[in-house]
Amino acid sequence: MEITIELIVFLILAVFMVVCSVLAVTTKRILRAATYLLFVLIGTAGIYFQLNYSFLGAVQLLIYAGGITVLYVFSILLTSSRGERTKKPKKSRLLPGLIISLVGAGVCLFVIFKHEFSPSRFEHGELDVRTIGHALMGFDKYEYILTFEVISLLLLACIIGGILIARKR
Repeated sequence: MEITIELIVFLILAVFMVVCSVLAVTTKRILRAATYLLFVLIGTAGIYFQLNYSFLGAVQLLIYAGGITVLYVFSILLTSSRGERTKKPKKSRLLPGLIISLVGAGVCLFVIFKHEFSPSRFEHGELDVRTIGHALMGFDKYEYILTFEVISLLLLACIIGGILIARKR
């Protein structure tokens, strides 16, 4: 495999995302975890742009990196007190957490080594916006209108729950 600028950019984005992901789950400050999550979502958009999926990259930036992160930060600031830190996990939860992490890593490694991910198997570029719109808003198999509706109800429930928790204080 020859080293190209695309490979270097991908590796930089991948390392950036892995580091920010680890920092997001290991930091003790909730607001910093949300910030690291924002960086991971921006890195994901970078990979979409590198694959020439400009529509998907723009959606990633607008919806996830923008909207969802604002919702997280809004919920965190509404429900937590100033400078709140996460509590140390109980010792009884460390072993199950470690086992679940190892099982997840095993599944990921199995998928990575079982399937071939050569660049020749992926098509670069994107479909026209009309095709993407029909796939997102259709009711047939592999179309996602129900998914969008369920997620919108979940986000609405999160906002209402955050407001109710904040009002109790």
